Amino acid sequence: MKNHFFAHQAQTTPYPLAIEIERAEGVWLYGPEDRKYIDLISGIAVNNIGHCHPKVVKAVQEQAAKYMHVMAYGEYVQAPQAGFAAKLASVLPDTLDCVYFTNSGTEATEGALKLAKRATGRSHIVSFKKSYHGSTHGSLSVTGNETKKYAFRPLLPNVSFIAFNEETELDAITKQTACVIMETIQGDAGVRIPSMAFMQALRKKCTETGALLILDEIQTGFGRTGKLFAFEHFGIVPDILTIGKAMGGGMHMGGFVSSRNLMHELTFNPILGHITTFGGHPVACAAGLAGLEVVLEEKLVDSCEEKGAWLEEQLHHPLVKEIRRKGMMFAIEMENANVVQQVVSRCLENGAITFWFLSCPESFRLAPPLTISRAESEIAVGIIREAMDHVLTHPQ
Repeated sequence: MKNHFFAHQAQTTPYPLAIEIERAEGVWLYGPEDRKYIDLISGIAVNNIGHCHPKVVKAVQEQAAKYMHVMAYGEYVQAPQAGFAAKLASVLPDTLDCVYFTNSGTEATEGALKLAKRATGRSHIVSFKKSYHGSTHGSLSVTGNETKKYAFRPLLPNVSFIAFNEETELDAITKQTACVIMETIQGDAGVRIPSMAFMQALRKKCTETGALLILDEIQTGFGRTGKLFAFEHFGIVPDILTIGKAMGGGMHMGGFVSSRNLMHELTFNPILGHITTFGGHPVACAAGLAGLEVVLEEKLVDSCEEKGAWLEEQLHHPLVKEIRRKGMMFAIEMENANVVQQVVSRCLENGAITFWFLSCPESFRLAPPLTISRAESEIAVGIIREAMDHVLTHPQ
């Protein structure tokens, strides 16, 4: 398979991990000859409930046997879509009662930006330095990382970038601003957590100016930070919420959520103001509903902080300069990118998958499945500490 992978499959970097996967279960990935890896990044914050959870697998199988794609989104009444939308509304604040399903997080960003511009009649957008919101043109336009953007300009005009977690920067938000888009906790920047005061001030400024607040919870949603959604930590509610990654229980899903009244703006002038063929695919929605039920029924949010705190305590090491964490979302900061690369590579050799941040190369990420057991966590800690010990005594 590796020959086909390199010969016929488009590559995203010159140096993919290129490990071959044959099956996955829980926190484990298995390759040929039962080579196994403990997945400590959940496929980049996707598999919050682990791989191939039996309840999700059953939901996928049962829905696939009934019907798959039958019509472009929004025309037919389909139980998986309607049921999942209702369940999402039941666990969100009353003002977030209407979801538009997409296929991915970046598509959720695109839809949220369009909704904000349509609803306000404004075009100015405020985003944050070092942010990441996706790779399509609109999402890239509001991403605060020039390395990702320079080769694809021109991008969307009239976008301002301000410093994250700096209250004095909020004056950039005016009555000409359609929306402010922000990761509730910055992910690719290396798990940057805002203060309560900043979040409260941001919400107040948006309300005063009429700018819509879009909170991007594509990485932080569905229990990752010790709340079902990270904005719950700060006592505020966004006007629009973007979700994805863990949303589908392992299937491809995204969505943007707002009030029914606000979302109605996309249904007229023009009609079909936003449209998708495969968004809300019935099999993906069935998986997403089952996945959300697992999070709630197994009380994974309740145990998240305890598991995260234990892991953090075990990972202090002479190589570690700082650990930034919320729930089970970690950035482990080291001296430089070279040290990080050595640790990540050594972990992979020994069967543990960690990963780096493009916008914070001096840190590596951990985001294990929320289902990880203490015994599995101990295996993970052993591999990571051995890697750090090795790099400390055999620097390159």
